[in-house]
Amino acid sequence: MEFFKDLWSFLKTRKKFWLLPLIIILLLFGVLIVLTSGSAIAPFIYTLF
Repeated sequence: MEFFKDLWSFLKTRKKFWLLPLIIILLLFGVLIVLTSGSAIAPFIYTLF
């Protein structure tokens, strides 16, 4: 959780709130790839990239 606190303080200090949606989308894609890596959906997910 320390990483997220540091990230939030960086975004707040530097006024880079526009990075927040980008970070969230990248995290969601990462979770999606990890969760579907062993399933039958995996070939369809990898065609998106």
